Amino acid sequence: MAPHGGTIMTLQMDVPTADEYPTRKADEPALLHRKDPTVWGSADNGPFSEHDLTGYRERGYTQVESIISGQEVQAFHEELQRLGSDPELRKDERVVVEPTSNEVRSVFEAHNISKRFSDLVNDPRLVERARQILGSDVYVHQSRINYKPGFGGGSFYWHSDFETWHAEDGMPRMRACSFSIALTENYSHNGALMIMPGSHKSFVSCVGETPEDHYKASLKSQEIGTPDQKSLEYLAHQHGIDVLTGPAGGATIFDCNCMHGSGGNITPFPRSNLFVVFNSVENAPTAPFAANRPRPEFLGSTDTTPVGR
Repeated sequence: MAPHGGTIMTLQMDVPTADEYPTRKADEPALLHRKDPTVWGSADNGPFSEHDLTGYRERGYTQVESIISGQEVQAFHEELQRLGSDPELRKDERVVVEPTSNEVRSVFEAHNISKRFSDLVNDPRLVERARQILGSDVYVHQSRINYKPGFGGGSFYWHSDFETWHAEDGMPRMRACSFSIALTENYSHNGALMIMPGSHKSFVSCVGETPEDHYKASLKSQEIGTPDQKSLEYLAHQHGIDVLTGPAGGATIFDCNCMHGSGGNITPFPRSNLFVVFNSVENAPTAPFAANRPRPEFLGSTDTTPVGR
């Protein structure tokens, strides 16, 4: 049943759509100019000020302190621990473990597994901001918990999420944004999120055909769909690198095409975040642009029911 009694809307996967961001189709990588706005709404229709939106438009991200309270953080942290230690859930494909250990790396589709996380993705504190940035109703394209435990949390190599969502999920336009909500302290030394501010204005077209069931390997360590070193060098020299830290309860909100990544965590301090991808209901995926078939539902939802309604 849809949240708040709404009607479930599913999309058709065979709708022909022009490919504005070709990737995994050529022998050489390329940097392409972005063809879509970064901010689709205005300061009149949400909690962000014009100053906030200008910063987001230029950097590709913004941060919100204490988007959830300390009491809520504690409740979510308990839920995080419960899900990560559930032996039955560990058998589920939605749970991904670290490639070099048996530690949980990610739990996908958190909002469909947990009532507590379902309530969060429908919370106005998130939804109103996502609607304002994307200029429409939004649905959850993907949600997950990233655990990154101490003494073993693996790295996430540089990438644009949109490249994968476009190539493998069929997301047509750059009209999605991600919320990374800290459930633990995010230090500079425990695998904090790194973003190249302004990199969202360029699309890195990658090389290499998408293997069958690519997601099974890429969720642990991605190779296909990652940018080449020359493109990364160019973007890093052009834009620099911001290391995003902050206390539990804060959120980093970033554009789907931001070049981002994070190092491994060799400290004793875990870094756990709830990650929610909101996509515009006007940007529903079609057939994948560079894969034989779409990834499973828990990675790219075909249920475009608006959240928060």
